[in-house]
Amino acid sequence: MNKFEENIKDNNIVLPKAANPVGAYVATKIINKFLFISGQISIDENGELIKGKVGKDLNTEDGYKAAKRCALSIVSQVRKACDGDLSKVKSCIKITGFVNSTDEFIDQPKVINGASDLISLIFGNAGSHTRAAVSTNSLPLGVSVEIDAIFELN
Repeated sequence: MNKFEENIKDNNIVLPKAANPVGAYVATKIINKFLFISGQISIDENGELIKGKVGKDLNTEDGYKAAKRCALSIVSQVRKACDGDLSKVKSCIKITGFVNSTDEFIDQPKVINGASDLISLIFGNAGSHTRAAVSTNSLPLGVSVEIDAIFELN
């Protein structure tokens, strides 16, 4: 078992099943040594969409948890793209987080920390990444958070 899988096990992390795309796109794409992960939306452990606007329907902590759920889906997609072998990951390069939030809400970075913290927990130093945390007035299906990612492979 590689160190990333050990971190998943040691932290009692349960990854969801990597979802298939529901539109005209692919879930992952590898170009040279770069793995691009399409946006993963906030879905809870029961498969229910985490919906609503942060700053109205959800607070910052709820948004953080929604972003963490997106990151779990990202890691599932990475594992699937790497044929079940996370040791193929060299580093997480970048995540871009979109937060469905009110005009007044200004803590998008605190929300996206949910994803950043999870990626760092699993991948350690290899999880250090650049990032954007963006507010938006709407996301697909009314979800609260959507996050995409770029990884470098060995």
